[in-house]
Formats: sequence, structure tokens, C-alpha cells
Amino acid sequence: MTRVGSGGVTIKRWAKSKRFHKDYDKLTTDLRDQVDQKLQDLCKDPRPAGLRFEKLQGYSDPDIYTIHVTGNYKVSMDICSSDARLRRVGTHDEIDRAP
Repeated sequence: MTRVGSGGVTIKRWAKSKRFHKDYDKLTTDLRDQVDQKLQDLCKDPRPAGLRFEKLQGYSDPDIYTIHVTGNYKVSMDICSSDARLRRVGTHDEIDRAP
């Protein structure tokens, strides 16, 4: 279960987990470009149109958020202050099972 519109924080710095790097390396060049663009959009505007920034319910230590990259791909992250740690990038099913 997710809650839409939990954003509002301006992200200034990214850290990428080992798992994110592993997932990212498996993506096609086109998908990588789309992920990069969506992350840039998120840095410019805490609630950019079309990203469907959501807080995942049931995760509170840390809070986990997702953004939609395409109709089937998402990025998960946790946010502390203005720093975000990218956790995973993958299909909806992959992220919903293990964000």
C-alpha cells in the first residue's frame, strides 16, 4: 500500500546503494537515461508532475519512497533531511517485493 504525495523535501544530495548500482547496470541505455532524467527532475521540484512520488506503507525505519520512471519501472529511496539514498531500481513487482 502506498500513500501519494508524501514529498515536499528538496533533495540536494544522492547516495547510491550497492543494490541500486547492480540494478542500474542491468538496465538498457534508454531506461538508464530515463532514470537519470527523473532523478534530475526530482532535484529541481520536490513534487514534479508525472513521477508519482509515493511513500510506501509499512516501512518506517527508514521511510521508503518510490518514484515512477516508466509505466513499469520504479526507483526506491529513503530520505533523511535533504539527502536521499537510492535503494533499488526495477519493475513494480521487484520494488514492491523488496524495496
